[in-house]
Amino acid sequence: MRLVLLGAPGSGKGTQAQILKTELGVPHVSTGDLLRAAVKAGTPLGVKAKAVMEAGQLVSDDIVLGMLEERLAVADAARGFILDGYPRNLAQCEALEQLLARLGQPLEIAIKLEVPGELIVERIAGRAAAEGRKDDTPETVRERLRVYAEQTAPVADHFARLGKLAVVDGVGKLEEVSGRILAALPAGTEEARASA
Repeated sequence: MRLVLLGAPGSGKGTQAQILKTELGVPHVSTGDLLRAAVKAGTPLGVKAKAVMEAGQLVSDDIVLGMLEERLAVADAARGFILDGYPRNLAQCEALEQLLARLGQPLEIAIKLEVPGELIVERIAGRAAAEGRKDDTPETVRERLRVYAEQTAPVADHFARLGKLAVVDGVGKLEEVSGRILAALPAGTEEARASA
């Protein structure tokens, strides 16, 4: 199973990806985790990324795509993967499709977790308070949601045009949301899970 999890910050993508990787027997690939690991390990791409981040700039799509290509070439991703945090815009969408075509691993489905904005603000504010983080104020969360709507929402439209988008209600208990995601996967997934 090769799938992308889409959704606003705080919609539960990372949490659901952790559950789904066990259910589906494929790795959870988070571009944020890849960046942090590459920087920590001092890989050639990690060194480039660190220099960019230390200069206060965003890491380029080329660097992120390079890290993604390295990760998807690892043996555990041969049966599929769950992508979380990428693609975030239409340019990344196009680059990802070209990469997956080159690897012979076309995307099967994009799942968009639908969660009301005010519930996301509550979730992130609660998480920030629990973790003692001061950067996730309701105002900054609303701004992140605005940027998400502007840049990332067109990605969902792109996958919808390809007939590869399923929108899932992201509100409820973790296992309820996971169940909805699993039910939205293409036919044949159950058989694949049984043999995993």
